[in-house]
Amino acid sequence: MMGKHNSFEIAQRQFDAAAELLNLNDSLRKVLRVPRRELHFRLPVRMDDEHVEVFEGFRVQYNDARGPCKGGIRFHPEETIDVVRALAAWMTWKTAVVDIPLGGGKGGVICNPKQMSKGELERLSRAYIREVCRTVSPTSDVPAPDMYTTPQIMAWMMDEYEAICMTHQPGVITGKPLSLGGSAGRVDATARGGMHVLREAAKAGNLDLSKATVAVQGYGNAGYYAAKLAKEMLGCTVVAVSDSRGGIRCDSGLDADAVQAHKASTGSVKGFKGTKQITNEEVLELDVDIIIPSAVENVLTGDNAGNVKARISLELANGPNTPEADEILHQNGVLFIPDFLANAGGVTVSYFEQVQNASNYYWDEATVHERLDVKMTKAFNDVLAASQKYQTNMRTAAYCVAVARVAEAVTLRGWV
Repeated sequence: MMGKHNSFEIAQRQFDAAAELLNLNDSLRKVLRVPRRELHFRLPVRMDDEHVEVFEGFRVQYNDARGPCKGGIRFHPEETIDVVRALAAWMTWKTAVVDIPLGGGKGGVICNPKQMSKGELERLSRAYIREVCRTVSPTSDVPAPDMYTTPQIMAWMMDEYEAICMTHQPGVITGKPLSLGGSAGRVDATARGGMHVLREAAKAGNLDLSKATVAVQGYGNAGYYAAKLAKEMLGCTVVAVSDSRGGIRCDSGLDADAVQAHKASTGSVKGFKGTKQITNEEVLELDVDIIIPSAVENVLTGDNAGNVKARISLELANGPNTPEADEILHQNGVLFIPDFLANAGGVTVSYFEQVQNASNYYWDEATVHERLDVKMTKAFNDVLAASQKYQTNMRTAAYCVAVARVAEAVTLRGWV
């Protein structure tokens, strides 16, 4: 997942750049540079053939000065504690940059869900909650779905937590099915929030989105909805998409739903009729107006960032750039919208879900969309103003906005 790049070290380097611009004192830097708490554990799970497999799991609570920790749980065969630490840090800055009263956390299990049955996944999900139930709650740490976890997995986790606590607690988990207290508008929230900030970025860069071309790397939930909504909301033409097996290109434009149906039946976007096959790496280097990295970490590095021709990069993936890539893109005039701003729509609607669970009153989808637009638009403009104030790129500017807010909470609490 990280290759030769350590995601947590990258997150710390990004924090350090903002800390310098903000002139944070050493005490604040020491508190904000590392997680407050980490939980490491082993999960014995009985598999379908009756043998017991032991899985390694994590939960990191990075900072809760502004509110309960918030962050997804990932099931991945290459999960590492440093990836979880980095994602917990980015979630801390993400909730702060969109100004919602939450902190940042993350969880993970080293497993391959693609090779597990539904029953095995359920037993693993319940085992995870049994291990973390002492530290998660609606008022302390609220998990959510992430890579290879689903609303069904969240339902099992919520049910296990409620069985342990012997009380109804829907707010302990977000990203749940609608029938169990999930929020309308949650499924496409990450991509939809990204479209709101892309709209604002286009205004800032005088780009006519109705004439813009888009390439999407990664065709999971975020990538699919990004391709779909870029056309439906903004009028863009999506000319290329890719997944882990390869990419496709069609200069006249791709139908996102048709491509998704093809992937559902074949396992990949590859081979979609009327398209040219390209590599996953080539998608980011196409001569298009906008690229949307929506896959994994560190896909743009010092080695290939100079090949990016797009005017805007909308980072729906977590950590798609190394610091070296940031520098190259900034020097080349590419406006990159950093991950913890671009993909903050997901956690924002998860926050809306918490609010609805707590009040036992649920909003319609139009209300969710409207309130998401307000949050994402303000967040983008806050970051744009910071980039102009500090004369820096959008990532460092986003860090300046977020870190200043968390630092203020830490200071007011008397932690430093």
